[in-house]
Amino acid sequence: MFVYEFKVYPKPQQITAINEAIRTSQFVRNKVLRYWMDNRGIGQPEMFRYNTILRKEFKFVEQLNSHACQAAVERTLKAVNRFYENCKNQVQGKKGYPKFKKNTRSVEYKVSGWKLSENRKYINFIDQKGIGSLKLVGSRDL
Repeated sequence: MFVYEFKVYPKPQQITAINEAIRTSQFVRNKVLRYWMDNRGIGQPEMFRYNTILRKEFKFVEQLNSHACQAAVERTLKAVNRFYENCKNQVQGKKGYPKFKKNTRSVEYKVSGWKLSENRKYINFIDQKGIGSLKLVGSRDL
């Protein structure tokens, strides 16, 4: 998997929309983690089902792209699995119990939710958060 990083210079309204998307992703991760803490023994299918319930229950979660919400659940699942692996392998010291995130600064759009422009100089976010089109500033040619 290749990851390219580019700078963008968003407008103030776009910054607000990006921050809202980040907070929504953090909210989903923390809610799924709380669901796991309250219902020990649940697995991946139950976590993803709970994500679907969250999307129906909260309007602002439904506005975020579904793949971005699933990426937040995958991050939670990764933390839970790492904790179980550390316990199983009897790692010395702290086992890395999953924690709630309060300063998360990322949201992960994987496959959908964004589209490159024809000239590949702009990225357009097409979910309902209202981020819009951002100019990519970098030296790589896409």
